[in-house]
Amino acid sequence: MTSRTEKIHEVLVVADFNAANLATLLTQAAPDVPMRARCAPFGPVMPHLLVQDLELWTATTRTAVVWASPEGVSEAYRRRLATEASSLDEMAAETQQFVQALTRLPRRVEHIFVASFTPFHPMLARRGLLDLDPEVGLSVALMKMNLALYESSRVDPRIRVFDATRWSALVGDKGYDPRLWYGAKTPFSLAVFKHAVCDLVAALRGLEGRARKLVVLDLDDTLWGGILGDEGWEALRVGGHDAVGEAYRDFQAALKSLSRRGILLGIASKNDEAAALTALRSHPEMLLRPDDFAGWKINWDDKAQNLVQLVEQLNLGLDAAVFIDDNPVERDRIRTALPTVLVPDWPASPLYYCSALAALDCFDTPVVSDEDRNRTAMYVAERERRRLREDLDLDGWMYSLKVVVRVAELSEAYLARATQLLNKTNQMNLSTRRLSAQEFRRWAVHPDHCAFVFNVTDRFGDYGLVGIGTLALDPARKTASVVDLVLSCRVMGRQVEESILHFLENAARARGCERLVAEYLPTPKNAPCMNFLQRNLERVDDGNFFALDLRMIRSGPACTTVVEEALARSQPTAADRDGTMEDRRVADLVTRHA
Repeated sequence: MTSRTEKIHEVLVVADFNAANLATLLTQAAPDVPMRARCAPFGPVMPHLLVQDLELWTATTRTAVVWASPEGVSEAYRRRLATEASSLDEMAAETQQFVQALTRLPRRVEHIFVASFTPFHPMLARRGLLDLDPEVGLSVALMKMNLALYESSRVDPRIRVFDATRWSALVGDKGYDPRLWYGAKTPFSLAVFKHAVCDLVAALRGLEGRARKLVVLDLDDTLWGGILGDEGWEALRVGGHDAVGEAYRDFQAALKSLSRRGILLGIASKNDEAAALTALRSHPEMLLRPDDFAGWKINWDDKAQNLVQLVEQLNLGLDAAVFIDDNPVERDRIRTALPTVLVPDWPASPLYYCSALAALDCFDTPVVSDEDRNRTAMYVAERERRRLREDLDLDGWMYSLKVVVRVAELSEAYLARATQLLNKTNQMNLSTRRLSAQEFRRWAVHPDHCAFVFNVTDRFGDYGLVGIGTLALDPARKTASVVDLVLSCRVMGRQVEESILHFLENAARARGCERLVAEYLPTPKNAPCMNFLQRNLERVDDGNFFALDLRMIRSGPACTTVVEEALARSQPTAADRDGTMEDRRVADLVTRHA
């Protein structure tokens, strides 16, 4: 059995300055995001984008980093630098032409990271009272160009725009050194490039579904000021006319904002549970209440043990967790016992808590879906399900949930969330293939491919879109291959996975197939998928291939209701009709194991 190896990102840096330092930092950036970065010859970027030299845009290039100066893209901006007549609309139009060139990059380039327009040095763009003057101001010109850059780039989901002005601002005057520019044609210092690399690496993690999903917090002197057991909840410092209390309240507000992006909050605290929950419910300045937390372990046990139990309860891995505690001893305990948990150094003063949280770059995700915004509420409902399960046997509990699985063909309405689920799910994931939205759409519209999404509800609430099932058909051999079987861990173990498989069986049978096959591609995390396949399909030659004779009809789970929605299938675009390596891999799978 072989596991997937880390994908090496082949990165091409295209800039109109010497970006060798940036390429070196990218190559050395992070072991968990291995990269090989190289630079196009520096000079005007448009020729590199429009004339796609095969020696430059090699077949293995998967990520492009494009960093152009505003005057390198817009002749109108160049004239404005010289205080000559120029038009903001002309700058916007030239920016749109720049984006059009980006969209024409080869489809094999999965990610196009673009730095926003910024002057090499803030003083170079200073016009004093005229900074925002529409006729001569440079600041207003940069605003216009960056707005045009962002708005026009939304037509291609591969393009991600980064705020380069922030990178320079974080460094200040040391971000630009005239000696570097005139001596090496490098406008930015290493410090600026390091901030850029942090954002680029975080983006790749997020696009691969490896962003952190859970923040576990201590309580005393972390979430609030004071020791609950000594002072009582009434004396805790949160809010009020108090600098420290205000800092704690702002920290809670920042955490609540994270939760609205789908990041779960949890508690691991050495405290009395009843007293802690009373404090969360009763303190008038408390922004975070019990229902803002997906779970908690509040007791006097070892925090490492509690953290393990908490992530298991939430069906997450330890590598999804961030642990925040004001106590350096507790932080060291978690770092030592649970090395995959991210434990950031934490400031001694609560006045810096918000800044420390904002500095974490582990939460980046490409989109924020409705499911993300409602994720905490879903976990709160899960607590109610667990309480119910304690009162019933397994069969009684399953029937009492009244699970409904709604099936639809993949459409534009579901594409963003389905792509997110495909790229983030690790445990119940047959092939763990990672695709962009465009690649997934292109795969799904192939006439011999079927892609279905599954929304799940029960009597406690709506889980949203939590499942994907895809088939590749070989009509000549009357065989269907399960390419993706993906299910969120939030609904595992409730007969939903069995319902999805049963639906795929019927879908393949309805399309004339007599045999269903599936290849399990093992990863360090998707063992639950192998266990599921062993229970429900026939293993072929003790390997990673499984099969089912569709001529034998079997019933699906009795405790779930499956409802099929009639939705129009997405129509292919010209780009969708282009063949892909993934199409050929699936076709080969069907041929070899029919």
